[in-house]
Amino acid sequence: MSATLPRHVAIIMDGNGRWAQQRGLARHAGHKAGIPAVRMCVEECVRRGIGALTLFAFSSENWRRPETEVSNLMTLFVDALEREVTDLHANGVRLAVIGDRHALSVRLQARVAEAEHHTAGNTRLRLQIAMSYGGRWDIVQAARKLAAAVASGALRTSDIDEARFAAGLALGELPDPDLFIRTGGEHRISNFLLWNLAYTELWFTDLLWPDFGVAAFESALACFAGRERRYGLTAAQQREADSA
Repeated sequence: MSATLPRHVAIIMDGNGRWAQQRGLARHAGHKAGIPAVRMCVEECVRRGIGALTLFAFSSENWRRPETEVSNLMTLFVDALEREVTDLHANGVRLAVIGDRHALSVRLQARVAEAEHHTAGNTRLRLQIAMSYGGRWDIVQAARKLAAAVASGALRTSDIDEARFAAGLALGELPDPDLFIRTGGEHRISNFLLWNLAYTELWFTDLLWPDFGVAAFESALACFAGRERRYGLTAAQQREADSA
């Protein structure tokens, strides 16, 4: 993989509802219209050799949306899993769902488990779908794991460092995202991967998610390639570290 490509891309897929409303459609029609953009991102990551893609599909705060909209979204998730998992598997994509699964229906939990099991051996792309996910929830559940380990005597407080804490997060097995993309015109991260985005390059676009195509994805990658990432070091120090 080229050094100018991110290893891991994270995306907030915003603007589905507004896309539908602009066309006089129900909001759930916009979510359905956004599925081709998801498919495109997966295909482009596989084609380019990007190892991980994390998509924010449904936040812990989204449960407060109108009941009909939430119900339609959950149905769409189930249908999409059943329809897409065969293609994901054929293309070497390993699927995982991150977030508070206990909030999902029993039917959806079962479909998620089946899809994860079916694709578990794939290595071309790690695809994470964040559902019922919040960055603060993620940090709290990681802290609870450490607290339980300390209480049981399996861990000393002095053993807790950033690496051990990060390992308990939803993305604990993956490198932090190098590139964050948000569509829809908003310039915030909205409680998404709060720990993991500490040094991520951020890219925003006014495009609504169903309108996000290959050209826009390429623009985000080109912008990332032109960024100088220093992680708190001087430019000279970072160049020395990169060449080591």
